[in-house]
Parts: sequence; C-alpha cells; structure tokens
Amino acid sequence: MKKLYTRLFATLALTLLIGAGTALADSAIATGKVQKIDNATSKVTIKHGPIKALDMPDPMTMVYPVKDPAMLKAVKTGDNVTFDLDHGDSGYLVTRIQKK
Repeated sequence: MKKLYTRLFATLALTLLIGAGTALADSAIATGKVQKIDNATSKVTIKHGPIKALDMPDPMTMVYPVKDPAMLKAVKTGDNVTFDLDHGDSGYLVTRIQKK
C-alpha cells in the first residue's frame, strides 16, 4: 500500500510540475508598427493586430518592455516589425523585434 501511495504522489507531483511550466509563460510571434521607442525605460510602443495565442482578440496599441535594450537600436518609429512576445507572471515582454 505504501508503494502505491508513493507512486500516486510522484505522478501527481510530476503532473503539477509539467502543468505549472506550461501555465507560467506563453509566447507568440506578431507583426505591428512601432509607434514610440523609449530608450530610457527600455520600452517600445507597438500598434498591432489581434494576437490570439495570447488571448488578445482585438487590435491594440501597447507599451512593452524589451528583454534586451540593444534590440531597440535596430528599429525606429514608423517601422513595420515582426516581434516575439512572451507573457509570464510579470506581464508581457518583447524578446525579439525585427524590421520587416
């Protein structure tokens, strides 16, 4: 009986760990237009269409922090861009941005 409880506990713990890992961070690739770059705060404002993978059903303009401030040197206001957007416990984060 003890062996059965040990197996059940191990299976439950593994299931919770796997589930937690997938729930903590989601990501998507999106396209949009750079509206503003704030180098002082390492943030970029992007006007983009719906991003269904991140439960954003409507077009919007949002201010996003960037993972690496050096990425902002590759784009300028008015550029059409493709960007990777992650969503985790601390909010959204642009992890890659590239001029189209």
